[in-house]
Amino acid sequence: MAHQAAQDDLRASSLFSFSTHVVLVTGGATGLGEMAAQAFVQNGARVIIASRKESELQATTARLNALGPGKCEYIIADLKDKKGCVDLCAEVKKRTDRLTVLVNNTGATWGDDYYDFPETAWDKLMALNVKSIFYTTVGLEPLLGKGASPDSPSRVVNVASMAGIQTLDVTTGESGGLSKPGHGTFSYGPSKAACIHLTKMQASKLAPKNIMVNVICPGVFPSRMTSFGLDKYMDTLVAGQPTGRIGKPSDFGGLVLFLSSMGSAHMTGNVLEIDGGATLSGWRGKRGESSESKL
Repeated sequence: MAHQAAQDDLRASSLFSFSTHVVLVTGGATGLGEMAAQAFVQNGARVIIASRKESELQATTARLNALGPGKCEYIIADLKDKKGCVDLCAEVKKRTDRLTVLVNNTGATWGDDYYDFPETAWDKLMALNVKSIFYTTVGLEPLLGKGASPDSPSRVVNVASMAGIQTLDVTTGESGGLSKPGHGTFSYGPSKAACIHLTKMQASKLAPKNIMVNVICPGVFPSRMTSFGLDKYMDTLVAGQPTGRIGKPSDFGGLVLFLSSMGSAHMTGNVLEIDGGATLSGWRGKRGESSESKL
């Protein structure tokens, strides 16, 4: 083993080099997707971002290209159904013949009354949060497979949510503030749990083809999806964080880079929770203290 280590280059500059990466980030114009895209661009990768709104795509592309040294370009895409995913894959294939990283980040949430929860709240979220990951990954498999090897595999990074793991009372505002009081995100958590399970199935299917698939489960991060909760419930949200803060771009961008690096080439099927230890550590903090004081 010592001889093997002597032959390997374990410098950070080698393990975490991204200048030859070609990356697609869905939902890449805002929020978590924009954080991931920036991390890649600032480390020299070629990045394609895709989402529905061209004005947001243009603004983010211009901002990231001004940062450099990598390059950013965009594709307008709506992944609400299979056709939208197939169309995106066809456009990506016009732009490049290889893809080293696919970040499946497109997603949506929906808060509503449990007893009057619309069927569209199920259909839209299962389509965007689960089905789009499946069809986009299938469609881009030929590009991901090109040039991939056991030592240098391509990567798929799916973005789920802690809502797919934990089951806090979703009507209290403690769910990340994704809906207003009295309402809950009853189709969001199940869709993200399905994303996690799909990731493990994809990992098993694609590992023999040298494509590693992992899933990130963010807790509370600043984004359009959480803006309501962050405006109304920031104190409550921070009180549930053993780290004393919510997530920030370096937390998410850093993990996406790691999962796309030589340093994680032997990882697949992993579910990575980034919520400041709020769930895994069992920490209860101020919420627990306040409830205990009433006993």
